Amino acid sequence: MGSCTQILFAQTPNLALVPGVVVAYSPAASEQYIGSPSLAILPNGDFVASHDFFGPKSTEHTSAISRIYRSSDKGKSWRQVSEIDGQFWSKLLVHQGTLYLFGTNRHHGNTIIRKSTDGGGTWTNPTDAEHGLLKAGEYHCAPVPFLVHDGRLWRAMEDAAGPPKVWGKRYSAFMMSIPLDADPMIASNWTSSNIMRYDSTYLDGHFGGWLEGNAVLGPEGTLWDVLRVDDRSTLDEKAAFVKISADGKTATFDRNADFRSFPGGSKKFTIRFDPKTKQYWTLSNYIPDDVKGANQGKNPASLRNTLALFSSPDLKTWNFHKILLEHPDITKHGFQYIDWLFAGKDILFLSRTAYDDGIGGAFRAHDANFLTFHKIKNFRKQ
Repeated sequence: MGSCTQILFAQTPNLALVPGVVVAYSPAASEQYIGSPSLAILPNGDFVASHDFFGPKSTEHTSAISRIYRSSDKGKSWRQVSEIDGQFWSKLLVHQGTLYLFGTNRHHGNTIIRKSTDGGGTWTNPTDAEHGLLKAGEYHCAPVPFLVHDGRLWRAMEDAAGPPKVWGKRYSAFMMSIPLDADPMIASNWTSSNIMRYDSTYLDGHFGGWLEGNAVLGPEGTLWDVLRVDDRSTLDEKAAFVKISADGKTATFDRNADFRSFPGGSKKFTIRFDPKTKQYWTLSNYIPDDVKGANQGKNPASLRNTLALFSSPDLKTWNFHKILLEHPDITKHGFQYIDWLFAGKDILFLSRTAYDDGIGGAFRAHDANFLTFHKIKNFRKQ
């Protein structure tokens, strides 16, 4: 076994095989996989990217490691500018001209936020409730969007302390928010809604959990927490729409009306609204009909080999535009956990990518070996 490992590490990877621009690479043999892609644009126009490490040889369960990268040439090349000990599942955010990083300190850890005043080179430490420690306990999230609405900044989260403590069933949805002019580093400035617990009777008993929610303002002015839904009984995917009151304090859910069909809804997704087209847009791991036909009975969340662009006028009907990335193999190829931004006529996105590297590729589709950067030019015309 030892000699095999040495041979594997001695091989030279071929990163030219990978679609997009490679921001970061971690070979399968490292047993540290790339997670939680996040993207932001600094006031000076530089791009900032982040990811964390998960897997058997990572420190995700004690004090997770995240890395920060910058690009000064619109994403053509990237350089690592910092490494953070104690940051996981995190989203970069430029708020009031300042760069922040919001997430947890480890797998099911405290809710924290850090601030950088030098473009991601150095970061504050979340030492207490006055300096970025927002909630102590067990929490879950992903690099999901922040929403500016009605003078507040909104962000969906999950409480991870629900009984029993098993994946999916432990997650309870809630919304956090803060006035736009308040200091996000101070815990008392944030308001949280009640938590909406897992209910085993949802979806005729097929409900496996909800997670990785998006703060979205609906066309009728309703604020929603739109969540990924785990339902392994079907390849017809859906999202859950948890309603949030105008003051951010009350979350409610209608089991009969608020599960909606959503392409790629069993995987992490991001929804953003484009005022120009008056459409909601998403990049999602939908399952094409031919893939559905060949994979009946499989967990839909495991099918991450196709990434496509969709839009919707109403958050109910989703219109397919084009496939962005795909590979015929579902076992060791994936383009997942997409974080993306509007940039004028284009969309910029980062992918947690499992792909060939010339030395055996990813361990499996879920366990990505690359962080890759991509651009959709003139997305409104696709």
